[in-house]
Amino acid sequence: MMGQLDSGQNKLFYSFNLDNHVPQTHLLRGIDRALDLGDLRQHLAPFYSPIGRPSIDPEFMIRMLIVGYCFGIRSERRLCEEVHLNLAYRWFCRLGLDDAVPEHSTFSKNRHGRFRDSDVLRHVFESVLGRCMAEGLVRGEGFAIDASIIKADASRSSAVPGTDPIDWGPTAKQSRAVREYLQALEESNPVASDAAESAESSTPPKMISLSDPASSWTAAPGGPAFFAYSTNYLIDLEAGIIMDVEATPANRSHEVESTKTMIDRVEQRLCLKPARLVGDTAYGTAAMLGWMVEQKEIAPHVPVWERYARKDDAFSTSEFKWNETANEYRCPAGKALRSERRQFKNSRTHVTKADTIIYRSSQLDCAGCSMKERCCPKTPFRKVTRSIHEAARDEARRIATTSAYKQSRRERKKVEMLFAHLKRILKLDRLRLRGPSGAHDEFLLAATAQNLRRMAIRLMARDDKSEIATA
Repeated sequence: MMGQLDSGQNKLFYSFNLDNHVPQTHLLRGIDRALDLGDLRQHLAPFYSPIGRPSIDPEFMIRMLIVGYCFGIRSERRLCEEVHLNLAYRWFCRLGLDDAVPEHSTFSKNRHGRFRDSDVLRHVFESVLGRCMAEGLVRGEGFAIDASIIKADASRSSAVPGTDPIDWGPTAKQSRAVREYLQALEESNPVASDAAESAESSTPPKMISLSDPASSWTAAPGGPAFFAYSTNYLIDLEAGIIMDVEATPANRSHEVESTKTMIDRVEQRLCLKPARLVGDTAYGTAAMLGWMVEQKEIAPHVPVWERYARKDDAFSTSEFKWNETANEYRCPAGKALRSERRQFKNSRTHVTKADTIIYRSSQLDCAGCSMKERCCPKTPFRKVTRSIHEAARDEARRIATTSAYKQSRRERKKVEMLFAHLKRILKLDRLRLRGPSGAHDEFLLAATAQNLRRMAIRLMARDDKSEIATA
């Protein structure tokens, strides 16, 4: 006999336990175990009024945001709908079946207010990182650094040339992103009487977005140019845990400088400093290598950024032998190249604005040299430029010949895998929020979600092994 479903939707009483309807293997089970927000209210207490109507629980909002970033729900309006419908999301957010989900505008009000004022997203990120360290997922011996470009919420149609004067209108009608941009201009040039004078005093960008002027106009990935920010990851190579994240303009110099900020912040807050730092050629500049070797005593597992090779058949710089004791180079013919050939009354460093020292050969030596056509065919003497951080560059070149360096190059793929996961799984290939603060918030939440997912998977796998061993 054919059966017929009795929906039971008209029952007056139900016996329902939400916990029983969330599978033990669900990812949110592991994330809930890994997430500890016990001190969140204490951190936010100074930013709430002691009187008045009780607000929405901040832990509840943070849990909802974590759900959104862990499962690639990019819209807060859609996030509220999903939490309303999904039993696992309700369970993770500590909601009952009858509890209401707040309006999506609640997130905007708190984000632009007390969340940013208290830097609570940084607090949550570091809390999760501390749990990762407690679970043994961070070794602290080797870190890797890299950056990835994320499109800004700015259309190409809103672009205007950076050299054109822009009327941003009255302050009351400016967007948050515009006010943040103009405030940054004023802080960078306090002498200027207004933002317009500040903008004129610096080199203008090629294009500026009217909706998000702090974003950078870039064509770095290839193809048509667009507005973007860069997310910079500093990861531990043991399990690929993100140690720090920094939002910068999509510009190589800003990306490299953010490395110093993150290394110093991790050392200050977590008392961790890596023995080696792995990166690509962008981090192999002389100044960066000098900072790593001379100031931080970190082994640079980074390719050295070399000058372009000469296009003619002349001797390259590598064929000139350096003599540290004599402070001179020796050319292939055995002649000396020096930074000074006479004594000055007042000693000079001979350091250029580019932090280099130029060593020159004697014109007399070069005039009668049989190798002149291969050394300096178009000039009367040969010049060799040496960085003041050349010792650090030499150390990086020495490390590049070791087996440990080869292992570091393989391990560096972990940070690239995190960026692929960020864009394909978490769907953060384009920002929703505008301005540097918006990029900062999104990148911190995404990094927190990635660390939580990785730790949850490790914890659940550990439990499975324990159950098998017990059985």
